[in-house]
Amino acid sequence: MNICIIGAGYVGLVTGACFSDLGNKVICVDNDKKKIDMLKKSKIPFYEKGLEDMVRRNMKAQRLSFSSSIKEGVRNSLVIFICVGTPPKANGEADLSFVEDVACEIAKNLTSYRLIVEKSTVPVETGKWVEHTIKINVKKKIKFDVASNPEFLREGTAIEDFLHPDRIVIGVESKRAKEILLDLYKGIDAEIVVADIKSAELIKHASNSFLAIKISFMNSVANICERTNADVIKVAHGLGLDTRIGKEFLKSGIGYGGSCFPKDVDAFVQISDKLGYDFGILKATRRVNEQQKALFVRKIEEALWIVKDKTIGVLGLSFKPQTDDMRSAPSIDIINSLKENGAKIKAYDPQAMKKAKTIFKGITFCNDPYQVAKNSDALAIVTEWHEFEVLDLRRIKKLMKNPLVVDGRNVFDPKKMKKLGFKYISIGR
Repeated sequence: MNICIIGAGYVGLVTGACFSDLGNKVICVDNDKKKIDMLKKSKIPFYEKGLEDMVRRNMKAQRLSFSSSIKEGVRNSLVIFICVGTPPKANGEADLSFVEDVACEIAKNLTSYRLIVEKSTVPVETGKWVEHTIKINVKKKIKFDVASNPEFLREGTAIEDFLHPDRIVIGVESKRAKEILLDLYKGIDAEIVVADIKSAELIKHASNSFLAIKISFMNSVANICERTNADVIKVAHGLGLDTRIGKEFLKSGIGYGGSCFPKDVDAFVQISDKLGYDFGILKATRRVNEQQKALFVRKIEEALWIVKDKTIGVLGLSFKPQTDDMRSAPSIDIINSLKENGAKIKAYDPQAMKKAKTIFKGITFCNDPYQVAKNSDALAIVTEWHEFEVLDLRRIKKLMKNPLVVDGRNVFDPKKMKKLGFKYISIGR
């Protein structure tokens, strides 16, 4: 099948590469010519395990190509996926101006039937506006369909998530659109949920918001554990064994970040407010998430007494392991708060250093965790990279000015840390 992906960002590039790997002919279009030039040289603008090899392989097989021309993509493809950004406005509402712009461009270049598919995370009822925009901008009475096919890709495991998903959701309003999408996905073994477009749009926001609720709920439980000397890890284990609840997203820590959860929770709150419903549980979820970062900073401050002029080493900057994504990363608020109180910051991350250097000013970036630990008054674990789990802790202790570790991700065993001579502070234990 001939496919056009409009928007060669994280979702678009992974989607395009995977579809091409399944044997389709894919053209990825983006208006950022610098990015397109990079991609034509098989250079990936972000880190995602296995993606570079997949892109190279399918470019060599001439199944995957890149262009800055929407016209080229639309004219040569049956299915057009809209994968552009939907960044949050100041009030949390999704900015759909890129979606509208792309819909207009698609309309101007339609010459025969096309299926236009929303892949970006968009508010419910966006599909009808995409259809309306195309109808008023198309030059002739050319038939087309609009559909919704939300993505459920996790950074760090995106290729696996695409090729072996829990489910595939398609929202369609015509038999033709349904048959095309079912045919497109026939190479993937997963349950396919066929719904109307509005229901499909809501499935995405509801899914991410529910997972965010689980995280904030467990962080709230962690705060109760600390007040009663219970162990949140054991509580989470006992909770997760209940098949109605599940084990995933029950890790307590410093809160969620990234490009999806914060944005999607805010957007869902705004959608609900517009519809006249006060989605209180989501507002509480958002509040708890912000509080966790402040609580973590307070743990560091209380352990050091005076933060001013103290050196704090930060291990982990990306919002989660296996990605270089710094969008809404908890490290940003944590580091900025410590800096405002006069702390000197040293930091290291296995993948996110390049992006972090564009965000943070006045902090020292180190080559490895041991350089971070050297002469530091405290070590703060902010992202749970495996590299940190296997550190030589005896060496870390010798390097530090003060053997204090404040662990925001519960990476280490409290008993082991105490035995090694660390003052160890974690979350909910």
